[in-house]
Amino acid sequence: MEILAFIFAAFIGISLGLIGAGGSILTVPVLVYMAHVEPVLATAYSLFVVGSTALVGGVRNSFKKLVDFKTAFLFGIPSIVAVYVTRAWIMPAIPMTFDLFGFGISKGTGLLLLFAGLMLATSFSMIRNGSERKELEEVGEHVHSHHFGLVLLEGVGVGMLTGLVGAGGGFLIIPALVLLAGHEMKMAVGTSLFIIAMKSLIGFTGDIQIGTAIDWPFLLIFTGSSVIGIFIGSWLAQYVHGERLKKAFGWFVLVMAIYMILRETVFA
Repeated sequence: MEILAFIFAAFIGISLGLIGAGGSILTVPVLVYMAHVEPVLATAYSLFVVGSTALVGGVRNSFKKLVDFKTAFLFGIPSIVAVYVTRAWIMPAIPMTFDLFGFGISKGTGLLLLFAGLMLATSFSMIRNGSERKELEEVGEHVHSHHFGLVLLEGVGVGMLTGLVGAGGGFLIIPALVLLAGHEMKMAVGTSLFIIAMKSLIGFTGDIQIGTAIDWPFLLIFTGSSVIGIFIGSWLAQYVHGERLKKAFGWFVLVMAIYMILRETVFA
């Protein structure tokens, strides 16, 4: 099954190269259901995978001058602190089993259900991507003020979410950069990749600090497969309509989210 997981890691990278965002949302499900990585550890691995692939995308966008480093650090620093604190102290403090609406569930199941909820939100964002992107682009043309306080608060919130579930949260960061930092859409996308890379990779060090056992050969091969996929996806993007593909991918993520919820509850 590990070989199948590596193949899907490449597909995650290809989707990132083709549609620019959202593909990494499948990292945790692939790690849990195909590579049989324990859910809490999978969220840690996902931070490394998502951070590494986002860094590659961020560097590529910086060469196109589509990264605002000042905003990246303004948003990124509180986000980094929040991710690190979440991974190093909050996650270990969560009990291995707890009650939710009268039902006893494990820590791993709780994280997977939270992740499935994030997948649902991401899928809706991708399905309505055409209208949402157009709305944001129109807003970006008129918004030029910077609400630094709100940017900082958003950074903390997204950082905690990333720390809990190991996902980048680009679908939350990009609208924030357009609406709160006054960026145009392309600049917001490029800047978000650097923010995701910083907070994910530094957040991952929180797991190393608490002594999490990391299977480095597996993790590096999985990450390498995803990074290679990015370059393949970027090449394919010349021939494939990205927006249509993003909507189709959104429906796939929606189905996966429903599958995860059913598997962790009804068919547990």
